[in-house]
Amino acid sequence: MEPIALQALFFGTLSGAAIVLFGAFYALFFALGRVHDSAWLNAASIASFVLLVVAVYVLIQSLALSGFWLVVVAVMLLGYYSAPRAIWRLCVGTHADLQTEARS
Repeated sequence: MEPIALQALFFGTLSGAAIVLFGAFYALFFALGRVHDSAWLNAASIASFVLLVVAVYVLIQSLALSGFWLVVVAVMLLGYYSAPRAIWRLCVGTHADLQTEARS
């Protein structure tokens, strides 16, 4: 392989790992920020998502993605953004009865 191709593969692999890592950090900080009502944790979740977007940009540039793959990346970002929020709503909705019973 050419050195340029190896470099692109290396950056693609690192950015893929960073996407998973920052996506997990975003979900973790989002949930903890909601549980503890912490502005610091909410800011950390936003920062994690911004770093996720940067990692996605590096992935797009290093692998020269275009066309259909940009749509896949956009759907992936939308999923990473909305999944923790949907899961939070689901958890609050299913556990709201337990919280009111515990208070009585």
